[in-house]
Amino acid sequence: MTAWLKDRAAIVGIGQTEFSKASGRTELQLACEAVKAALDDAGLRPSDVDGLVTFTMDTSDEIEVARNLGIPHLSMFSRVPYGGGAAAGTVLHAAMAVATGVADVVVCYRAFNERSGFRFGDTGSVLGGGLPLWLSWYAPYGLLTPASWVALHARRYMHTYGVTNEHFGAIAVVDRHHAATNPDAWFYQRPITLADHQASRWIVEPVLRLLDCCQESDGGAALVITTADRARDLAHRPALITAAAQGAGGDGEMMTSYYRDDLTGLPEMGVVAQQLWKASGLRPSHITTAFLYDHFTPFVLMQLEELGFCGRGEAKDFATVENLSIGGVLPINTNGGLLGEAYLHGMNGITESVRQIRGTACNQVPDVEHILVTAGTGVPTSGLILSPSA
Repeated sequence: MTAWLKDRAAIVGIGQTEFSKASGRTELQLACEAVKAALDDAGLRPSDVDGLVTFTMDTSDEIEVARNLGIPHLSMFSRVPYGGGAAAGTVLHAAMAVATGVADVVVCYRAFNERSGFRFGDTGSVLGGGLPLWLSWYAPYGLLTPASWVALHARRYMHTYGVTNEHFGAIAVVDRHHAATNPDAWFYQRPITLADHQASRWIVEPVLRLLDCCQESDGGAALVITTADRARDLAHRPALITAAAQGAGGDGEMMTSYYRDDLTGLPEMGVVAQQLWKASGLRPSHITTAFLYDHFTPFVLMQLEELGFCGRGEAKDFATVENLSIGGVLPINTNGGLLGEAYLHGMNGITESVRQIRGTACNQVPDVEHILVTAGTGVPTSGLILSPSA
């Protein structure tokens, strides 16, 4: 995203379904519910919408969403690949569309039955469509889940910088603390301590415990994007899109980039970070709060380093419970994150960030100026900086 796009588009509506382990309805219904809720929140009608953006992984076709909601026509539709790495990318595509006049109102959505309809660890789910070429080097040795793919990177990171699993536990404690006071979170009223984290069973020893791993959830979320000018006349204080970026690093694979010279970083997030700071004119010190994609706790520490909040190998000292909680240097994941609220490919991090801009979050951070949002890690990814309107 160039500086030309800065603050020219805004998120004006947010919507989400309940988060559950068994939604009892189709993914298309979840998508339509979320989109309708976002439009109602913005004070707009389906007839106002002329653009839709979603993930390549989403099963709900744009024309089916449009038909079921009564959207009369589409002049723009787009999909972003690489799983959770797409979350902020959908907003970038929408912002470009409205800023250039290709569309007037664009809705980004994601909906799935990730718990009731699909289970990681089921080899049939992973291999049912045939073994992907990139996975053929690893699957025969048992690397069939995201936890196992992440763990190899994280183990090298631990060895290089003297990081322990207890350092990762701080992320889980912060997220669950915030989730405990968020009625929409799956782990509402269920905080944990570091001792609880250390007592949870190993998933990949000595890297990941059960409480280092995000949930599997059913649900949907949607965002309404329009121009900053139009946003001023709508129902809520708009969240201006100050910067948005996508990034892919060299010699990458889908979560298994093991042939790189250095496995201790997240080059994709580094590419995103460079663009966000350049386009916004901001620095890490300007960020009031952040939603950092937390599918697995080790990659939150690595993100902090790629984004410039601390130096290489320093996240273990920066990422303390005190620093990352409300009142700390950088409060993160105030809704509970993917670990505490729900795993919705990061889209619920964007809805929470908009609530922080509006001042309506359950765990409200005082005097919010700029919010950083990151999408999935270990894959080509994306990020946002959102700011309140003047």
